[in-house]
Amino acid sequence: MAHLIESMAYVGETPWHGLGNELSPKQPLEVWAREAGLDWRIESSDVSYMSSNDKGHNLIMPFAENKVLYRSDNLEPLSVVSQRYQEVQPREILEFYRDLTEQSDFELETAGVLKGGRKLWALARTGQSATLKGGDVSNGYLLLATACDGTLATTAQFTNIRVVCNNTLAVSLANGGGGVVKVPHSTSFDADSVKQQLGVSVKQWEEHVYEMKQLSERRVTQAEAANYLSRVFNDQDNDLILFNRAKKEKEAV
Repeated sequence: MAHLIESMAYVGETPWHGLGNELSPKQPLEVWAREAGLDWRIESSDVSYMSSNDKGHNLIMPFAENKVLYRSDNLEPLSVVSQRYQEVQPREILEFYRDLTEQSDFELETAGVLKGGRKLWALARTGQSATLKGGDVSNGYLLLATACDGTLATTAQFTNIRVVCNNTLAVSLANGGGGVVKVPHSTSFDADSVKQQLGVSVKQWEEHVYEMKQLSERRVTQAEAANYLSRVFNDQDNDLILFNRAKKEKEAV
């Protein structure tokens, strides 16, 4: 399935895919770790391969430059990486939020495991929200996600997207603006340093709210809407092209 959910926990609205364990608010991190499936470690082992010499003897040879990452709970392999690769443990993802949830107004809302453990995430509501024209409410979240298959640096960012699956994670990461900190796996993950860097980026939420309100109040002409739909669906229908051209000519008069 496109959601790629192995396990997750959430507070509030049930995710669109209907999966996960529902929690009541203000649960301790230990409960989140258990219910979200984040109560295991990423272990590593040297890589070896089997070969045979010209005498037909089987040999087990080391490949010193790489190591294999695997899960401590079920011993399933996760990926093969270089010896320099520094993994971020599942519990570190949750521990990132300990002081934020215990001393500030942050509250964990979702957390889980994707792709058999290759991707991990947690999402906390910041307590910030904005009401747009029409009554739509946009909530502010702080996302922390990582991967151990080489597809994602450990990323912390502010977002207004409630991450509940691989699809929403991808959309949130793609929409990252200035309030983003990325830590490559070639360096050690320092939670305090990341939070300090994000602290100067809280203003990104205010800028995002301003942009959303400006967009929600901007009127879209019929010609703009038709042109947008044409580009989205790559519609080359002559009638639509002529319609757009006529509209533009009319507006230019």
